[in-house]
Amino acid sequence: MKKTATITCFTICVLASLIISMKPVLEAPGAEITNGLVHAQLYLPDGENGYYRGTRFDWSGVVSTLDYKGHTYHGKWFDKYNPTTHDAIMGPVEEFGPLGFTDAKVGESFVKIGIGAITKPDEKPYSSFRPYTIANPGSWSVKKKADQVQFVHTLTDANYGYDYQKTLKLTKGKPELVITHTLKNTGTRTIETTVYNHNFFVIDQQPTGPGYAVTLPVSTLSPEGGRGMGDLLTFKDNQLIYLRDLEKKEQAYFPDLAAGKSVPYELNVSNTKTGAGVNVTGDREISKLVFWSSSTTVCPEPYINLNIAPGKSFSWQITYQYYLK
Repeated sequence: MKKTATITCFTICVLASLIISMKPVLEAPGAEITNGLVHAQLYLPDGENGYYRGTRFDWSGVVSTLDYKGHTYHGKWFDKYNPTTHDAIMGPVEEFGPLGFTDAKVGESFVKIGIGAITKPDEKPYSSFRPYTIANPGSWSVKKKADQVQFVHTLTDANYGYDYQKTLKLTKGKPELVITHTLKNTGTRTIETTVYNHNFFVIDQQPTGPGYAVTLPVSTLSPEGGRGMGDLLTFKDNQLIYLRDLEKKEQAYFPDLAAGKSVPYELNVSNTKTGAGVNVTGDREISKLVFWSSSTTVCPEPYINLNIAPGKSFSWQITYQYYLK
């Protein structure tokens, strides 16, 4: 009897351990917004449980899914996920250039807007793809409404302090998302950098290939230093056109299709197989137009320049208009 009781107790303990280990992992903080036409799900910034905790992209406004009339425009495009991987992120997300990296000594900090103050670990050049340690994450506040989410990130830093406000709002009665930004310089040094939107379009989960067309605000291209032109893509009538499907691990990349010229913030990405597309416009000129795509996502990356003196503010806006043909 004693042996049976011991076995029974052991079995119960094992089962209890299995049940505990099967508990679902806590979901990342998020929010849903809709205007009755467009429905979007967003991840929220959170230093402990946030979906994205890397040191490349602005933590606010991460759109995990967005759908209009049964068609989707953003989604998971990568296979492996880790919250601190530099590009384990989705949707129209933004990256600011580093502030104060060159001047910082090893062990001191530099700043990435939308992330905070980050420790410089050594004398190696800055790399967006490298993980860094966050020394001061600043403070976040989030206000949610039915059709919008407002993010405010505040960083107190003697050199590059700031108040950064970003709002994602769905326009009433239109299939439209508007992202507005205001950045106030509260530090002592001028904020001189760039910001771009990576976009990460994944229209209806379609593979990257001839079904996609990308319309650009340029009539001639400068694909120098890039890869894929003539093999993966061609350019005709202001459009990048895919010649074939990209294979897994295959990429197209061009460092500046605008050839160093400022151009209007006007882009279009569409998928002819499903009829879904999106017009993207901004109220500031594009200073550099990068393009990157893998076999699962299409990414025009329009840059704008920032030059904000201490005590001053700068605002900009990006509008996404979704449609079906």
